[in-house]
Amino acid sequence: MNKHRRAPGGVSPFAHCRGIKPAADDNRTWPPLPTGLPQMNCRVLVVEDDPRTGGLITAQLDVLGCVSQLIDDGEAALAELRAHCYDLVILDVTLPGVDGLEVFRQLHCGERHAPILMMAQSPSEVAAVLGLDPKAEDYLIKPFAALELVARVVGVLRCAGRTRPEHRADTLESRLIEIDDLRIDMHRRQVQVSGCPVVLTAKEFDLLAHFACSPGRVFSRAELLDRLWGLANDVFEHTVNSHINRLRGKIERDPANPSYIQTVWGVGYRFAEARA
Repeated sequence: MNKHRRAPGGVSPFAHCRGIKPAADDNRTWPPLPTGLPQMNCRVLVVEDDPRTGGLITAQLDVLGCVSQLIDDGEAALAELRAHCYDLVILDVTLPGVDGLEVFRQLHCGERHAPILMMAQSPSEVAAVLGLDPKAEDYLIKPFAALELVARVVGVLRCAGRTRPEHRADTLESRLIEIDDLRIDMHRRQVQVSGCPVVLTAKEFDLLAHFACSPGRVFSRAELLDRLWGLANDVFEHTVNSHINRLRGKIERDPANPSYIQTVWGVGYRFAEARA
């Protein structure tokens, strides 16, 4: 199992790694994570060919109480997943040999499938993943901050280990929600805007469905975290903002002036009510 190691002199060996953001005021050291983080006690496979990025990721997983294994190529990752069970796979798109897209394909074709958190260098790489199959539970664009990584990991693990609120019978009395040009098929987990399909990650769909099931109701960031991520910690509230921004970019005609997911300043967000 991989463990985080410090370089001589106390300087982080991952200070300049290509996938992680260093501290804004000091690019030599990594800022400590907040105390009181949830302990997940899960097995995580990290598939990342850059050793410094992989090492920092496994270090943050240690803080969450996860046991992590770091593998640097796709073929070895597939062999490991055939031999052992994991609760989460953190998978880089760009890998030597068998790349992350092929690993993604094969994992979803197999009988045993762990949730997948994708890592990509650009939105175009993410589009390639989601065009392949919109089953990635979530994704991160490099470079990303350690706190963002932790929030996404906790969110995916919480979501995979519990019943999602929008799957309850009482929230699915209507399996099809339509408002203006937006159409949400709750049963098939499909979304269309003006008749064109929109590809969402699992978490983005969960967030949209949660809003759409309660039009007009205002949700605070903390409430959304608790209901969809299983978190009640203010340090993670920025992950709600980033998910909503990504979702708006996919369903809104003008994301800067959203019609569907509206901001209630100083309170949170609400989903627009159908107009007569």
